[in-house]
Amino acid sequence: MVSDPIADMLTRIRNATRGYKESVDVPASKFKEQLAKLLVKEGYIASVERMRPEGQQFDVLRLGLKYGERREQVIKHIERVSRPGRRAYLSADRLPRVRNGMGLAVVSTSKGLLPDREARKEGVGGEVICVIW
Repeated sequence: MVSDPIADMLTRIRNATRGYKESVDVPASKFKEQLAKLLVKEGYIASVERMRPEGQQFDVLRLGLKYGERREQVIKHIERVSRPGRRAYLSADRLPRVRNGMGLAVVSTSKGLLPDREARKEGVGGEVICVIW
């Protein structure tokens, strides 16, 4: 049993990109699906598809990974910030600027999952889920 499903998802993405895999399967949940769709929108992964493989009981998310034209990794670093043992809640003015705006901090707000720059623009803080660049 996994105690932190979001960290498990991020680790699967990290390991798959290091191995230059085309896609990676992650056990599905609504939150993970929203996170994956945000990563697609921000250009870090290529696609997300919810499916149920034949013979399995539960849905999985198949994440299509993305690489540059010379097979360089689009995701150079992906890290969980708020963990079950130490939650990280920040107000809008304290949200991190990842790599001077070149990276992304995913924030869970009352308006859903938002990139850090949108959360700052909306003036809402929340739980910082992860950072990626």
